Amino acid sequence: MPLTLASLVHHSALRLTVRAGEDKLDVPVRWAHASELADPVPYMEGGELLLITALKLDAENPEAMRRYVKRLAGAGVVGLGFAVGVHYEDIPQALVRAAEEEGLPLLEVPRRTPFLAISKAVSAAIAAEQYQAVTAGFAAQRELTKQALTAGPEGLLSALASQVDGWAALYDASGAVVATAPEWAGRRAARLTADVQRLRERPAPASSVVAGPEHEDRVELHSLGTGRLPRAALAVGTASTLGTAERYALHSAIALLTLTTERSRSLHAAEQRLGAAVLRMLLAGEPDHARAVAGDLYGGLLDAPFRLIVAETGTAATTRDPGAGGGDALDVLAEVMESAAARAGEAVLVVPEGERLVVLAADGGAAVTACCDHAAALEAARPGGDVRRTLSASDEDDPVIGLSAPAGPIAASAAYKQARQALSVARRRGRVLVEHEQMAAGSVLPLLADDAVRAFADGLLRALREHDATGRGDLVASLRAWLSRHGQWDAAAADLGVHRHTLRYRMRRVEEILGRSLDDPDVRMELWLALKATAAE
Repeated sequence: MPLTLASLVHHSALRLTVRAGEDKLDVPVRWAHASELADPVPYMEGGELLLITALKLDAENPEAMRRYVKRLAGAGVVGLGFAVGVHYEDIPQALVRAAEEEGLPLLEVPRRTPFLAISKAVSAAIAAEQYQAVTAGFAAQRELTKQALTAGPEGLLSALASQVDGWAALYDASGAVVATAPEWAGRRAARLTADVQRLRERPAPASSVVAGPEHEDRVELHSLGTGRLPRAALAVGTASTLGTAERYALHSAIALLTLTTERSRSLHAAEQRLGAAVLRMLLAGEPDHARAVAGDLYGGLLDAPFRLIVAETGTAATTRDPGAGGGDALDVLAEVMESAAARAGEAVLVVPEGERLVVLAADGGAAVTACCDHAAALEAARPGGDVRRTLSASDEDDPVIGLSAPAGPIAASAAYKQARQALSVARRRGRVLVEHEQMAAGSVLPLLADDAVRAFADGLLRALREHDATGRGDLVASLRAWLSRHGQWDAAAADLGVHRHTLRYRMRRVEEILGRSLDDPDVRMELWLALKATAAE
């Protein structure tokens, strides 16, 4: 318990008497300070018990005492101790009335009680409180360590919540809640996801305080991990500011969770090396060897259909710099998928491959769903939400992702090729993610939306367009109608509203101008694609 004015009044050796402010004696005292200055406020920090003999005060002047007391109260002085029998045999009534009006506790100090005794009492009480807080902090540290070793992060959170008389929550790198204590705090913790994500954008270690009318508690957020990017975050909610003992407990929890996080990072690196070996064997057509190496860690992934995901960043034309923002995009994507898989209790194989990220995840599982949701959120956040436009400079740090069709271990190499093809299409279309199944079920025509293709089409059709511009015929429209009718003269002529002989003449002119035969299927294919590529112009 902190030292209060009431504690000093009840101190039998001091023999202090309350003369004013009896209802405010429960205020904590941070220090006792003696000053005879007419204005000691510049030297006060707040929380002091000021001790005076009124050597330089006009203590019997009511107006002077009102100004004096009001200034002390405004500076945060919690009480005034007046020594009687030195310059005044009793506390002047002007000072008593001023203290009563301001509500400032006024204590009468008898002549036989030196100010030094009061200062010693305050100092001893503060030291005892600090010692008690440190002792309680060490006890809390031992309990938190015990829980971390025996019950894991969940047990540690439970012990921390008990120590701070509040609640605690652990978040993964994506801002999703991993665990809470007590359980009822889950809803409160979930409201802080956006705050945790903002905290992640700051260099570690980082912390922030969330408080306001919309929050039931005062919440402290702390990042966890020693790397450039936080690996997790801790939230602690309490009714008021943490005391010294609670602060010790919090710092111990942060240290223990950071150790756990770093240990997990080392284990994660080892798992990644194993995963890379499994992936190499799958792509080399050695599923049996891959299954043997995968063991219990990744073996479950190979027992059911999986998807291969290949991701790059918008700046992947050059080798990725680990310190650049583009690398962060792939790191975030990996964390999103790994966190989702961990929450669902499923395995996921994540392998950084140079400037790429390769992921093997269960078909229909949480990791694939999280990947698609993450991509959709990035596309929706682009200006105007237009996912069809060309990739702009502002999107260069977004990941570009290709997702294969479901496959098994024998078809892993084909799935990898599918994912790379889908990634190439995603980059061409300015999309964050493209699934290979979408390519197979869709049309080849969207692939024509490319500057190089349009330039080829313009060059191929230029002579025909120049001919039409002279008013000597409508060769481009006639060619389009003839090709769309698969060379059927009567049907194409009907579409154009001309005689079939007129259409035959126009097609001969097309051949003469282009110098190519329409009997060649390759020529017909090129002309049709050229017409489709320039149809919107």
